[in-house]
Amino acid sequence: MLEDTGERVIPKEMDPMNGLLLEHVARYHFSEPYVKGRVLDIACGVGYGAAHLAKKKKKHISEFLGVDICEKTIQYAIHNYYHPLLSLQVGDIMDEKWVTSIGQFDTIVSFETIEHVPSVQTFMNHIYELLAPGGTLVLSTPFGQGMDHPSGSPFHYFQMTEEEFKGLFDDFSEVELFYQNGVTIEPPREGVHYPLGVAVCRK
Repeated sequence: MLEDTGERVIPKEMDPMNGLLLEHVARYHFSEPYVKGRVLDIACGVGYGAAHLAKKKKKHISEFLGVDICEKTIQYAIHNYYHPLLSLQVGDIMDEKWVTSIGQFDTIVSFETIEHVPSVQTFMNHIYELLAPGGTLVLSTPFGQGMDHPSGSPFHYFQMTEEEFKGLFDDFSEVELFYQNGVTIEPPREGVHYPLGVAVCRK
């Protein structure tokens, strides 16, 4: 059993109707149409989402790599979520040497990760470096008071504003922005408050 950090999603140890679990699962289901080729899941956690996508998209992918910075979490993932196209390893998106060692990917998914890193610019530079030309990034983060303000969460460096979120993707050739409220992920509707943003970007 893994120690609960307050944010880690461990489906086998949670009520199936837990709101946090359902929100995370929704993001993986949302990303299905975009997943193809060589795929990377950055901060894959215990691997349930990576395993789901590998199984669901097995006819459309060549390889799926799930990566997390925590060795115990990756060991749990290896023992609990298997698919022949899926490999799992410890890795740090902020580490330039690691980034340059794993090649490029046709699809990258990274959910609720960027708010956990100290340098947004380094994170995005490494993402762009890892993404093959024409590749697709699907990325989500919660909204808050902005990158210059301390987050109310002890696990986050910040929670960016919607405008800051939009500005992350200026280097991409195509950007679609979606918004999440519970399990619903949709284009913005007037008068609706969305606590999270989800971007789909093509390099």
